[in-house]
Amino acid sequence: MTGSRSVLVDIRKYDGSVSGRWTANRLGEDEHGAWLGTPRGTPVTASKGGWANRFDHVLLVPRGEWWIATFCAAPGPEMYCDVCTVPEWDAGGSVLSAIDLDLDVVRSHGGEAYAKDEEEFAEHRVSYGYAGSVVEGAQRACAWLMEAGHRDGAGTEPFTSVYRHWLGLMTGDAGHR
Repeated sequence: MTGSRSVLVDIRKYDGSVSGRWTANRLGEDEHGAWLGTPRGTPVTASKGGWANRFDHVLLVPRGEWWIATFCAAPGPEMYCDVCTVPEWDAGGSVLSAIDLDLDVVRSHGGEAYAKDEEEFAEHRVSYGYAGSVVEGAQRACAWLMEAGHRDGAGTEPFTSVYRHWLGLMTGDAGHR
């Protein structure tokens, strides 16, 4: 990834604990937002322990939305969207921060989108004391992602094909769109 710039991705839980923290490469931007690439094997730290990323993937950080989308190379999930507070960049654009709100929308390669971790959201809504506006923002984002993440022609870009170009930069198949 010559020419790309490193970005520290710092995702926290509502209580401030680390949900996931790793370094990614800024690949570029388009009308959908900023695209970050993370190669397989990248170490990820979290309050509950660390791991190595199992798949090449790209992260889409949209502007002003309550989510971050991850698109993985097979056999990982094709799409994994984290519902979170609106992602924020530091002044230099080298640190990305967001609060993970538990809800996720996932689509396997060849599968349909489904919501996961709804029980964790309901539990943390009470234990962390999510504000009403946070609950509403998270639920609205989850519902939108479920619709936008449909397969093939029934979904919305960048969830249907745009991500393939950016993922191709990570997997060596950049011509695939």
